[in-house]
Amino acid sequence: MNFVFISPNFPVTYWNFCDRLKRGGVNVLGIGDASYDSLDGNLKASLTEYYKVNSLESYDEVFRAVAFFSFKYGKIDWLESNNEYWLEQDARLRTDFNITTGVSASEIDSFKSKAAMKKYYALGNIPTARQMLVSDYETAEDFVSLVGYPLIAKPEVGVGAAKTFKISDEVQLKDFFEHLPEVQYVMEEFITGDIYSYDAIVDSEGNPLFESSAFFPPSIMDIVNNHLDLCYCVLDKVPDNLARMGRATVKAFGVKSRFVHFEFFRLTKAKKGLGKVGDFVGLEVNMRPAGGYTPDMIDYAHSTDVYQIWADMVIHDKRILVPSGDDHFCIYYGRRDGRRYLHSHEEILSKYGDRISMCMRMPDALSGAMGNQMYTAQAWSEEERQEFIAFLSASEE
Repeated sequence: MNFVFISPNFPVTYWNFCDRLKRGGVNVLGIGDASYDSLDGNLKASLTEYYKVNSLESYDEVFRAVAFFSFKYGKIDWLESNNEYWLEQDARLRTDFNITTGVSASEIDSFKSKAAMKKYYALGNIPTARQMLVSDYETAEDFVSLVGYPLIAKPEVGVGAAKTFKISDEVQLKDFFEHLPEVQYVMEEFITGDIYSYDAIVDSEGNPLFESSAFFPPSIMDIVNNHLDLCYCVLDKVPDNLARMGRATVKAFGVKSRFVHFEFFRLTKAKKGLGKVGDFVGLEVNMRPAGGYTPDMIDYAHSTDVYQIWADMVIHDKRILVPSGDDHFCIYYGRRDGRRYLHSHEEILSKYGDRISMCMRMPDALSGAMGNQMYTAQAWSEEERQEFIAFLSASEE
């Protein structure tokens, strides 16, 4: 099997995907814009060959790289980046090289477009916030008369919560249109709730081989816009009603042979037409693994290896690694440079060193959402989880 992995060096832990494929006998062919010498040693050992391009943004360069691999090794069986930013390019390359194991160029809009997602949610009877494509102020006023303030405005196609705004009144609505970004935006009614994820690896029939869930308080939008600390937690188990909603979303979108990260609101305030407190409401789908180091946190929470489960899905279309039965919480806490905390880095390591599974500086590309200095720790109860968060968040300010 020939597998082309786009940008295998970012995030840095993605070498694990390549490593598990190689262990399974796959030719792993990497394409990236980093020099070969700069690659992590684990990644180098996982690749059959690496092709450096000047820019991954250049479709022609990446196309030529895939064509070279195809000429040298034969037909390409899989092509994937597992990275939100490159999903459209991945799909285009699959179409151009007749690679049928992933999403094609004609299908990608339903996975990237926040407007296109709505009809698929409807197919699965999954409630979602009412939405409009931003066009002009008068149309927005009509939408406000229907759903009321506040509104959420966000790019119609985008990654994470970048350039997302909360509009609370007419003054802010006018200001938004006076400084309207050039990209297409959507507006949605505001939902009061916590964000949960449904993370899964699904086979070629859309059946989940593995499921997990994470809890994200507060919203990523607030964290990015207000430069707050990020704290979230991979749960010890997936809530039953979230698992049902996640599986229904997989079927509605026709997802096959992928690692997915779906986001849902869990209502903390009842919303007419959407549900009661505790119900889940669809937010958005992401047809790739959860961002940052979440796959590693999932491993720590469930004492498993999602990289291996994913590779077995690719190679065998089934799960081979059996569940461990050792499930607990894994907490992420990202601190901000320049903030005065009550407890130092050294105190954190002294108090929680035996529970900390990861501790590192975050790359600039991820620090806006995830903080500058990250810690992940395991906890075996809700009380331990809250204690860890309180210790790291305590501030002198």
